Amino acid sequence: MKPLAEALIRLRMSAHEAHYAGNLVDGARMLGLFGDLATELLIRYDGDEGLFRAYDAVEFLAPVRAGDFIEARASIVSVGKTSRKMEFTAWRVIAPNPAAGETAADLLAEPVLVCRASGTCVTPKDKQRFSHAD
Repeated sequence: MKPLAEALIRLRMSAHEAHYAGNLVDGARMLGLFGDLATELLIRYDGDEGLFRAYDAVEFLAPVRAGDFIEARASIVSVGKTSRKMEFTAWRVIAPNPAAGETAADLLAEPVLVCRASGTCVTPKDKQRFSHAD
C-alpha cells in the first residue's frame, strides 16, 4: 500500500548529543526526530501541526554514536476522521572511521536500522485545512 504522505530528515549526531560511555547518543534523540517528522507529515496532510497522541511501539535496534549520520523517515499509513497512523524508521547511513584518521568517515554500503516506531497523531477536525477524497 502506498503511504498517504512521507517525510525525511538526514542529520549528523553531534558530540554534545553523546551522553554515555562510548560516545552513545540517547535514544530519545531518535524520538525527537520522529516527532519532527510527524509534525511535517501533519502539515503536509492537514495544513496544521496537530498533536502526537501516542507511540504504539518503539524499538531501539542498534547504537547511535556521535558522528553518525542518521536518516529518519516517516509515513502516514492510515487515517481516521482526526487520527493519522504513522510509521517511523531511523537508519545509520554514514559512520565515523577513527582508525582511518581523526576526521575519516565511511558511507555505509548498507544502511543500519537503528530505531523503528509506530504511533498515532491527531489533527482536530476544526484544524484540518485540506479535504481528502475517500
